[in-house]
Amino acid sequence: MLKILKLLQKNLILSIPIFMVLGLLFGFLFQTSFLKSWIVPLTFLMVYPMMVTLNMEELISKSNNKIQTTAIIINFAITPFIGYFIGKLVFPDNPLVVLGLLLTSLLPTSGMTISWTGFAKGNMSAAVKMTIIGLIVGSLATPLYLKALMGTVVSISLIEVFSQIISIVFLPLIAGYLTQIFLKKRYGVEIYENKYKPKFPLLSTIGVLGVVFISMALKSKTILSNPVIILYYLIPLIILYVINFAVSTIIGKVFFNREDGIALVYGTVMRNLSIALAIAMGVFGEKGSEIALIIALAYVIQVQAAAWYVKFTDMIFGEAL
Repeated sequence: MLKILKLLQKNLILSIPIFMVLGLLFGFLFQTSFLKSWIVPLTFLMVYPMMVTLNMEELISKSNNKIQTTAIIINFAITPFIGYFIGKLVFPDNPLVVLGLLLTSLLPTSGMTISWTGFAKGNMSAAVKMTIIGLIVGSLATPLYLKALMGTVVSISLIEVFSQIISIVFLPLIAGYLTQIFLKKRYGVEIYENKYKPKFPLLSTIGVLGVVFISMALKSKTILSNPVIILYYLIPLIILYVINFAVSTIIGKVFFNREDGIALVYGTVMRNLSIALAIAMGVFGEKGSEIALIIALAYVIQVQAAAWYVKFTDMIFGEAL
């Protein structure tokens, strides 16, 4: 089982599209209403493992203040509005898709932010701190952004969104941190780091692929009746990621050294699509599957783009010393 999960995690570029196709086929062939009961446990399985592996001590460190401030500005004063205005421009008559693009843009740093930064030989401690700050600030800010930007066209309950975020972010955060403390005390830091920590992201993979499968299954008949909709949704996503990579790369190249610049790119372009999916499916009921479709497609773009960016990192920022 672990070997299969490792294979799926290492090949998300392929495994996510495969599970999207499987979800489409399942939704076409079978009744899908029972799948809704799996959304909450799979959502927890997406988020909780990432919390177990986070180094919360980085949050109180006083290092990397310049890069952290810059990341906050990009993540909350620039990127959400790029996603929102692309959505309004391309889908002026489809507020649910605009909402999906906004959610895709709102929650910074994925569980892979730290990994991609490491692959590209960037500043790992800055990436860890960026991930924690992005997760907490993004979770608190998301309900307010949704209400301010979309509240006039889509019914959005602040209380419902906040309660959903408490259940899918803060409860797993607390549970994950307590799990980390328990494992370190029970087995020691070395065994935790080498034996247990690497296994938790594999559990997250089950959650991600499961939610992608369900979101596609619930929307299957709509998509298969009009398959061009996939291409229609991919185009604004590609534009969004191209703009995000360009903005973060330019700022990282001009104002920071190689390691910090790389961390900035992956800390501001990668989005926490797992939490975005969870909010879409948990808060918006039947409408959530349409919102979730564009978020699920964002996985495909994000993973592909991050992998290719690693290949061009030395060309952009110079080789590591």
